[in-house]
Formats: sequence, structure tokens, C-alpha cells
Amino acid sequence: MNVTTSTVNISGDLLIQGFLAEPETTEIIPAVIVIQEIFGVNDHIKDVTCRIAKEGYIAIAPAIYQRQAPNFAVGYSSEDIEIGRVYKNQTKADELLSDIQATIDYLYQLPNVKKTGVGSIGFCFGGHVTYLTATLPDIKAVASFYGAGIPSWCPNDKNSTITRTKDIKGKIYGFFGEKDLSIPQEDIDLIETELQKYNIPHQIFRYSNADHGFFCDRRSSYHKESAKDAWEKVLELFTCLR
Repeated sequence: MNVTTSTVNISGDLLIQGFLAEPETTEIIPAVIVIQEIFGVNDHIKDVTCRIAKEGYIAIAPAIYQRQAPNFAVGYSSEDIEIGRVYKNQTKADELLSDIQATIDYLYQLPNVKKTGVGSIGFCFGGHVTYLTATLPDIKAVASFYGAGIPSWCPNDKNSTITRTKDIKGKIYGFFGEKDLSIPQEDIDLIETELQKYNIPHQIFRYSNADHGFFCDRRSSYHKESAKDAWEKVLELFTCLR
């Protein structure tokens, strides 16, 4: 399926940019929000956004670092990691929620977007953010990839993100690498326990040979077999939006 891309402005509490990918179709189709790693809306995030669009969804990647660093997009060097973490620690949960809600509102203004709920997918810090924003009423399907700190932290909030599990409205899939030292297996167990406690439709996938960032083919930790399996499960998840 052919895809067209553009940079758009999303109007909420703050005007933020978004990378929009649209399949060439006249049908009314669902939308998916792609939430960046700490590295911004870089080439990898744009590639994922286009891959989703090629599957028949309108996909958009909002710049969730707009307040900290407009147009921020870097690679994966140690210096990039350090600055990305600095900006991550400056984010606030209420602002992130506001920006994702503004992105939903933007999508619903598009004439060919199905307005019965959207999907979201996030990686690294975006995996944490997409778990947080799963509490928004219009988020119906969530793919959270290796989001660290969900049981122990929430951006600029005294309570950890996991305490909001009870407010998740849709279905959530979590993807983790068992070699990922930044996310203890105990944290994954806690996430799964909370999802079960509140009867949230979910599946947790643990990949024995995968490390942090295993889905990103631009990182040294890329693990092709795990990424391929996870992508198939993501596409299975998003069928519930149709």
C-alpha cells in the first residue's frame, strides 16, 4: 500500500509537531499513535509510523519532547542517550496525557479516520508513556515495548504509573526482553499482576534472547527473531480497531 507522509501541527495546551503517515485509500480506517523513544521522532520512529500506515492505518508520531527540545531527533550514541534522558526527566505526566489527547483530537478531525477509538504503540520511554496514556478513554489498543520504571516512577508525579492500571480502558500488550537489565523481571511480574487484578485484557510477551531496544534495527541490541514475532503480535492486536 502506498503511503504519503507530512509534518503536521497538533494544537493542544501547546502546539506540537507530528509526523503523519497516511495510506492511499478512500476508506474510513483506524488510527494509531506512535510514541517515541528518548531519542525523539527520529528515523526509526518515522519508519515504524510508515510501516503501520502500510498495514492500512493512519499513523502519527507526536513530538512529546516539544516543550523540552523542539525538533529533537538523534541517534543512539552514548551522548544521545544522556541528553535524551535529561529531556525525559523534564516531562510531566499531565502534559504527556494532554499531548496525546490533543493528538487523538487531531486524528478525529481527519475525514477518513474511524472515530471509535485509536491504537498506540511506544518504545523505551515511549513504552512507559503509552502505558500511562492507555488510561485515556479513546485508547483502545496499546502495544508497550520495554518501558522501564512503570512500577516505580511516573513523570513528575508522586505515584508510579502502575497505580493508574485500574483506569486502562482498552487492551494492552507488553513486550520485554529477558536480557534487559534496565527492567527487572520482578517489574514485569508486577505489571502482569496489576493487569490481572483489574481484569484488563492483556498479554505479556517475554523474549529470552532479547535485550532493551530489541525492536529497533538501528540499535546494536536489535534481535531480528524477537522483533519479527513482536510485530506480528502488534498487527494482531490492532485488528480490534477495525
